[in-house]
Amino acid sequence: MSTIDLNPLYRTMVGFDRLAGMMDQASRLDGTQGYPPYNIERVDENAFAIDIAVAGFTEAELDIETKEGLLTVAGKKAETEDAPGRNFLHRGIAQRSFIRRFQLADHVLVTGANLEHGVLRIDLIREIPEEKKARKIEIGAPAASNEPRLIGKKKASDAA
Repeated sequence: MSTIDLNPLYRTMVGFDRLAGMMDQASRLDGTQGYPPYNIERVDENAFAIDIAVAGFTEAELDIETKEGLLTVAGKKAETEDAPGRNFLHRGIAQRSFIRRFQLADHVLVTGANLEHGVLRIDLIREIPEEKKARKIEIGAPAASNEPRLIGKKKASDAA
């Protein structure tokens, strides 16, 4: 696994420490987690979905949590002995416990989750607050006079 040298970016960017930490965390976790497989889909400009293959898990065995921009999906399989009379020749459906984490961008919220046909679908939406959205600034007409504006003081002509 190769590492990315972010030092050149640090020389020109201020306040991006969180981004660098997220990239470092993603590089460490990405190669170690292969189970369960998942898809991330852009449904719309501001809507996303994560599909996770959780065959064999029930809703009660799955836990979804968000905290400080981190979405955590955990599956806890109850430890059970194989049913009497079952003799597996091959056991390819993994039913082990797992934890899968996703770093969410700012203003991305989980809106719902659904388990259907062994696939857990988590719906997300990006809701940018009005004060964070780009807005057009109108350019006003120039002032009628060239006199500087005085705040809190009267001009000599206004005193009379």
